[in-house]
Amino acid sequence: MTLPATVLLVALTAGCSHHDGASTTTTPTSVPPSGYAEMQKKVDAAESEAAAADRDATTTADR
Repeated sequence: MTLPATVLLVALTAGCSHHDGASTTTTPTSVPPSGYAEMQKKVDAAESEAAAADRDATTTADR
């Protein structure tokens, strides 16, 4: 059972070890994408509503 795992590990190591090209990951920019501020407001509102619902549920459960 360990032989297939070892073969897989060796294959992955060999396949990834010779990467010479530029990284495909992008670095974050300082400018947020279009619509980001509006989406952030919606997320904040949803989090606030969820917190209020949790408080209500806790208060109701304590009674």
